Amino acid sequence: MRMSKAFIPTLKEDPKDAEVISHKLLVRAGFIRKVSSGLYNILPLGTKVVEKIKNIIRKYMNEYGAQEIIMPIMTPSELWIESGRWNVYGKEMIKFKDRHDRDYALGPTHEEVVTDLIRKEVKSYKDLPLNLYQIGQKFRDEIRPRFGLMRAREFIMKDAYSFAKDENEAKEEYFKMYEAYKKIFDEIGLNYEIIEADTGEIGGKFSHEFVVLADSGESKLIKCKQCPYCASTEIAKIGIKIDDIPFVPFKILEEVNFDLEKYREKVKSILEKYKETLEKENLPQKEEVYTPNQETIEDVAKYLNLSKEDTAKAMVYIADGKPILIFLRGDYEVNEIKLKRALKAKELSLADEKLLKELSLEKGYIGPLLSQETLEKIKEKQGLIIGDISLLSKKALCFGANKKDYHIKNLVMFRDYKLDTILDISEAQGKDWERCPECLANVNFKKGIEVGHIFMLGDRYSKAMNATFVDRDGKEKYIIMGCYGIGVTRIMAASVEQSFDKDGIIWPLSIAPYQVHLICVNPKDEKQKSIAEELYKELLNRGYEVLYDDREERPGFKFKDADLIGIPIQVIVGKKVKNNKVEVKVRKTQEKMEVELDKIFEYINNTINMLK
Repeated sequence: MRMSKAFIPTLKEDPKDAEVISHKLLVRAGFIRKVSSGLYNILPLGTKVVEKIKNIIRKYMNEYGAQEIIMPIMTPSELWIESGRWNVYGKEMIKFKDRHDRDYALGPTHEEVVTDLIRKEVKSYKDLPLNLYQIGQKFRDEIRPRFGLMRAREFIMKDAYSFAKDENEAKEEYFKMYEAYKKIFDEIGLNYEIIEADTGEIGGKFSHEFVVLADSGESKLIKCKQCPYCASTEIAKIGIKIDDIPFVPFKILEEVNFDLEKYREKVKSILEKYKETLEKENLPQKEEVYTPNQETIEDVAKYLNLSKEDTAKAMVYIADGKPILIFLRGDYEVNEIKLKRALKAKELSLADEKLLKELSLEKGYIGPLLSQETLEKIKEKQGLIIGDISLLSKKALCFGANKKDYHIKNLVMFRDYKLDTILDISEAQGKDWERCPECLANVNFKKGIEVGHIFMLGDRYSKAMNATFVDRDGKEKYIIMGCYGIGVTRIMAASVEQSFDKDGIIWPLSIAPYQVHLICVNPKDEKQKSIAEELYKELLNRGYEVLYDDREERPGFKFKDADLIGIPIQVIVGKKVKNNKVEVKVRKTQEKMEVELDKIFEYINNTINMLK
């Protein structure tokens, strides 16, 4: 492609609304243009990158037995109602009515549509397993579209769905996709982690995210420094070691299938040992202190000259109609996904001030030394008083005193107060006291961009939508499903977040819009122009992808554009053609080499092989 004919509108300045580097560079380099909040035109350079990503995805999806289909973007409400998600998915779903006043949604995902297809067509165990995928537009009405392509309202995604006879076959399909995804992201050239993740609105038994490591990412993860454990902070278990006591309550909770009564019994002996260690220490006595108008953790810590780590906060929730009073360290936040899962709650919400008054709780000053009246009211409503595992990382903490303008310093668990149970319900932060729940080694906290997510759905949708098959034994059974997504346009942004410098984008060869950026420094020089034209034609004849800058612009302008666009290899035809030489620059390393014209194709080929 000749740049004199190409639609590549580069810019000198960053767009004003761009917050992250990928947004800035993709706009400046002429890959995308904003239409409206969260909506983008993908221009010719961007389209070439997207198509290369799609082709890599197709390559491995097909290799692992998946078959490509096309499903409608416009999806009828009846299917969503049948699955139970029409009123659950949330405001991100874009809903509308057609001319006949029938409800539809622009598909944010296609579990319902594909399940409907399969239940009509698959009748026998002989038809299974089956894996279908599509690559197309998805729509989610983000409350705050931002970061360019990373959180847009319309985006391109590959979504696949597997159907199996039983759990074992479903797991085989799941881990086929797991391996396919690894190959896809390896070939693209991304630095990524595979993490245990929450199933969210998609649902299912378990899931894994594929996260590209980048400081600008919104995904947070905990990675063990020694063993393979890696998980999203939304579900990451926090292990803690107190003296010689390994304390991993969330793992125990899983072992007893989230049965709180069995959990209490299992963890009781560990807490007793912890209590013994406390009794051996000469800890300071509790002290009530005056804290006028200091209602937040930040205010209390500052007023009392304490670290937030030495304070504790209280949160009050309603779980399926029951009050849940939670205490946790002041520098931590309740992870509602963990809490909902631990309580096996269907509905979870923060309590309002009306409930606080009913329970005689003083907002901003709630502590564990509760009045008998409050304890009776919580018991009457079948509520719970829970301590988060973070409380155990400090022997003495400052809590609210349950009366306005007062707190209590040096409160010690077991000595001064008791709780119904201890749970792992805070969001992991990778702090020193946090340990890997598998081996108790230290963990690292990292940020990343989710580019892929796979889910073991089980019979979540097949049961709701009555998708069945007749097995070998003649019995009708529910199909066992999995689903698998890859953000195609998000990969383009994530790649830039990982690979750039002060001058612009550095594309990996696998998804670069072109392999070679040929630059004629001065088209008015007949020798330069003639050599550049010959090289362009021969490169094309040899099958190379070439962007040819034949524009009559200043050399510096061309070089800046070349670095900004980020094509892996630059071939510069300038004054050195007098000596039958051109300059070759590798964009990633900035390495430059003068190459004889008769050796240029061999050199380019070797460089491409090196970059693969």
